[in-house]
Amino acid sequence: MSLLKQITWFAAFLGAHVVSAGSAHAADIGGTISSTLTITEDSQLVDDVSCTVTGAPCIAIAAPHETLELNGFTMTGQGDPKTGCAGASTANEFGIAVNNGQTDVTIHGPGLVQQFRNQGIILNNSTRTRVIGATTSTNCSSGIIVVGGSENELYGNISLLNGLLTAPCGGI
Repeated sequence: MSLLKQITWFAAFLGAHVVSAGSAHAADIGGTISSTLTITEDSQLVDDVSCTVTGAPCIAIAAPHETLELNGFTMTGQGDPKTGCAGASTANEFGIAVNNGQTDVTIHGPGLVQQFRNQGIILNNSTRTRVIGATTSTNCSSGIIVVGGSENELYGNISLLNGLLTAPCGGI
C-alpha cells in the first residue's frame, strides 16, 4: 500500500472515529456529571448518574421536541440519603430541569431521580411536556413540580419521601 493511500485511509478512519465519539457523547449519559449537562437533542441514560453540580440543575433540557430516556437507571444528587437535604433546600439544584418555555419534551422512565437538594424534576413554563414512569425519591423539595405552562402530562410516576421533614412538599 502506498504512503498516500495509508495516509488517506488513516485520515478517513480518524475522522469517522471522531464523528462517532462526538455524537455518542451528546446523546448517551452516564457516570459523574460535575457541571450542568444541557441537552439539545434526544438523549438517554446508559448508566447510573452521580451528580456533583451545586446550585444548578444536573441535566437541563434546553430545546423543544426532545426526549430523555431514563432506561431504568438512577440519577443521584448530593442530598442526604434519608432526608434529601441537611435542613434546607439548595436553590436551583434540580435533578432534571425542563428549561423555561420548552414544548413537546418527554422524560421517559422507568428510572429513579433521587437525593437532589431541591426538586427531582421541574417543568418550568413548559407546554405539552410528558413525564412518564419516573420514580422520584428523597429529594429535598417536591419529586416533580410543574411551574406554569399548560397541557403537561404526568402519568405512571411514583414519588416517595420527598420534601423537608419540617415542611414536606410531597410528591407531584
